[in-house]
Amino acid sequence: MSRADIDITVPDQSGRRAVVTGGSDGIGLGIATRLAAAGAEVVLPVRNPRKGEAALASIRAAVPGADVSLRSLDLSSLASVAALSRTLLDEDRPVHLLIGNAGVMTPPDRRTTADGFELQLGTNYLGHAALVLHLLPLLRAGHATVTSQVSVAAARGAVHWDDLSWERSYDGMAAYRSSKIAYGLFGLELARRSAAAGWRITSTLSHPGVAPTSLLAARPEVGRTEDTREIRLIRWLSARGIAGTARTAGLPALYAATSPDARSGRLYGPRGPGHLAGAPAEQRMYRPLRSADEARRVWDTTERLLEGVVRGA
Repeated sequence: MSRADIDITVPDQSGRRAVVTGGSDGIGLGIATRLAAAGAEVVLPVRNPRKGEAALASIRAAVPGADVSLRSLDLSSLASVAALSRTLLDEDRPVHLLIGNAGVMTPPDRRTTADGFELQLGTNYLGHAALVLHLLPLLRAGHATVTSQVSVAAARGAVHWDDLSWERSYDGMAAYRSSKIAYGLFGLELARRSAAAGWRITSTLSHPGVAPTSLLAARPEVGRTEDTREIRLIRWLSARGIAGTARTAGLPALYAATSPDARSGRLYGPRGPGHLAGAPAEQRMYRPLRSADEARRVWDTTERLLEGVVRGA
């Protein structure tokens, strides 16, 4: 099967509201476009208004009549997350899909969020977790599916509990792994709590495999002034069909969020060799994500960190 043949059917999403973070380019833009084509009302929370407007134009060009709109969100600011949440709560419309796709990866030097957390911890995990907790009333009203985009990097490593915000030392890749493992554990605890409390929220995990996106490219906002060696290698692999493309890399999240066969508390990713590329399929849960105790610890830590920020405001 060629990569051009790799695809899924996205069920009709008419009448459903979808919120997609990281939807202004790359994988997230592809996800948002497919949801709009399936009839969803798509809300794109973006940090950069210029990129957001370009994303709207791209979606509307691909899907004439698409119901898509922008909101403001900087996941590295818990005040921004709270402001978006208030906006959506004031709109008082159920959210049926929440796909947490945005992220940052391996800044060359330790950077912090507006709230003082290490940037990857604060963006990849804590910002998304705060958004979920703020929006719980709307997610419950919509019997939502919440899909947390983790990474193949989460297959190894652990949450860096001894120094959660990497204040004593900094290892960019280890910090990235820690943030994605924490995010995945939070999503699994959401699945468990929903089932126990009857919230009727489905919580799935997905990972995109490996694809050439902006995650490892030059990003001045995270201190990276030129493309990394890794992204040059990934582009080479993608051009030869070994790694995925931005389009195919979005399929696992789409499957996890919309397929009637996707189940709460499960992980979905590409089924090809090394899970680098290919059609989406359920995958064995990564070892660092298997502990229910760790998942509860992440949830409790999330609530404590968020409470601490509110108290300190």
